[in-house]
Amino acid sequence: MLFNHRAIIARLWPVALLLIAMAAIQSGASLAKTLFPVAGAAGTTSIRLILASLMLLMVFKPWQRHISADAWYSIAIYGVALGVMNFLFYQALHRIPLGIAVAFEFSGPLTVAVIASRRALDLAWVGLAIAGLAILLWPGSDTTGAVNLAGAACALGAGACWALYILFGQKAGAVHGMHSAVLGVTIAAVVVAPTGIWEAGATLIEPRVLAMGAGVAILSTALPYTLEMIALPRLPTATFGTLMSLEPAFGALSGLVFLGQQLGSWQWLAIGAVMTASIGTTLTPGTAQGPADEEPPRPD
Repeated sequence: MLFNHRAIIARLWPVALLLIAMAAIQSGASLAKTLFPVAGAAGTTSIRLILASLMLLMVFKPWQRHISADAWYSIAIYGVALGVMNFLFYQALHRIPLGIAVAFEFSGPLTVAVIASRRALDLAWVGLAIAGLAILLWPGSDTTGAVNLAGAACALGAGACWALYILFGQKAGAVHGMHSAVLGVTIAAVVVAPTGIWEAGATLIEPRVLAMGAGVAILSTALPYTLEMIALPRLPTATFGTLMSLEPAFGALSGLVFLGQQLGSWQWLAIGAVMTASIGTTLTPGTAQGPADEEPPRPD
């Protein structure tokens, strides 16, 4: 009986860590949105990435490890994609509810999964995801009104960058692991910082902005990165993918609890369609699923 208890705990605690990581990421996004009126979306993106990179650099000290020239190429694209992705996601969050922004952004990893699989069944999952996104864009589909098209476009652009982030992050992380992720975050900060500084200026160094920016950096980057790196090697790929599919729901709930963002029934249905499509691509894989590979931490 004791063995069974230990076995159950061994299976459940990495799942719990991943759920905590998702809750932290979406809570960080909610906190970031409250900073927009003060620092702007670009300024908030910048302060988050700058502080997160400084935290990670101090902990992991990637300069102590030799990085090959080939790895630098992947790390550079990974970092640029990460920076643009965060910038576009916060631009989307400035215009549309958090749960809807995450649902649109999820088109990126879903597309990567489908392209990698190349099975006829995945066309059904793609169709379901497209139907969900179409419902979100349909004018007057619910009492909450039509989704802002510019916000939706920014979220879809963030999804495209997420796809690049996954592809090149896997190449860089396969050799240098977390060191690649830290360097990628640093490059992302360098890419986005000029725009954020131009928009917010000296506001970024005000004590309140620095304190809130540090909170966003911890919740959205430092804490979930750490938890995911502990959980990923202990989870089968299918379990990891299924749990990741809960991200839009976490975003919608976080927006409701922390920001008071009400979604209508059709919008919840659309988010559910995107989640179901993602779960479907995960649970109907073309190859056997072992423990999850070490992937770059998630971006939001």
